[in-house]
Amino acid sequence: MTSTKTGSGSADRIIESFRDTGNTALESVRKFLDTVNGAFPDVGADNGPRQRIIDSAFKMTEQLVGTSTQLAEKIVKASQNALGEADKEGGRLSKGS
Repeated sequence: MTSTKTGSGSADRIIESFRDTGNTALESVRKFLDTVNGAFPDVGADNGPRQRIIDSAFKMTEQLVGTSTQLAEKIVKASQNALGEADKEGGRLSKGS
């Protein structure tokens, strides 16, 4: 039972680490947007080069963060499955001894 609690804490740390990575990526996009805003004047609401660059940066970041989140979920699921199997094996070994 202790390993499950430890596993859950480990899972939380993994998820938090990926969340921090996503926040760092978003902060990078914000800095990028500041650079774009300084280099390209806002000349209107049309879909000019400035807006296309900004939209592309956000789309890329969303994809990166989404992929990172999916990876974290897969790691956590695999870890939980491995812990569950280890707990089952441990129970079998102790019953057989």
